Amino acid sequence: MNQANTKVALVTGAGVGIGRAAAKALLHGDYKVVLTGRNLEKLQKAITDIGGSSEDCLALSCDVGNPDQVKKLFATIKDKFGRIDVLFNNAGIGAPAIPMEDLTYQQWMDVVNANLCGAFLCSQEAIRMMKAQSPQGGRIINNGSISAHAPRPMSAPYTATKHAISGLTKTIALDGRPFNIACGQIDIGNAATEMTERMAAGILQADQSIKVEPRMDVDHVGEAVLHMAQLPLESNILSMTIMATNMPFVGRG
Repeated sequence: MNQANTKVALVTGAGVGIGRAAAKALLHGDYKVVLTGRNLEKLQKAITDIGGSSEDCLALSCDVGNPDQVKKLFATIKDKFGRIDVLFNNAGIGAPAIPMEDLTYQQWMDVVNANLCGAFLCSQEAIRMMKAQSPQGGRIINNGSISAHAPRPMSAPYTATKHAISGLTKTIALDGRPFNIACGQIDIGNAATEMTERMAAGILQADQSIKVEPRMDVDHVGEAVLHMAQLPLESNILSMTIMATNMPFVGRG
């Protein structure tokens, strides 16, 4: 394999939803795609669903909040492909929509580990590979959320971690400059996935009313991730918001 001519992308949380859509877009954008998540069966099904094969896709089970598993994940990628060009830190979860004072410590930490520690650990390993490989460099894309700017009621763990992702994105973008490593963030509003099905039925608003919210085709998110990924490394989209046009984000609550 000519490593210099092979583009390799890793998508975390790739078994369903946004992760699967991003893996599909990257695959059809001529990347070799590594799909990771906790459920290997879902990852393998995702590869079939997006039209991938054993030649261009690799499914690897990993809990991104576990440092040892993350190190093993990247060691496998290095062994098979020799490099990494794009990391899409997509894996994430939310906590139950209950008053903050009723959340348990474990519920808080589960979200912190998946959403923040996972992005940090994967970025660490990606940076190490990107600095050492030839040609040097690569791109890290973090999945933020418009919730970091306009939180939903009773979403403290999710909202806090997504605020933190914005800080992580800017820090990586700064520290990666000398090594040709770019970092940007995509904030997504109401992509039609399993996670947002409840919005189609009606979801709690800031005024305590329940309203149905518009959603958009998740493939549009995948295409946006691919656009960010394909830019030459001299250019970077530091922050992108992609959202259902008519969702209640811009305007008064």
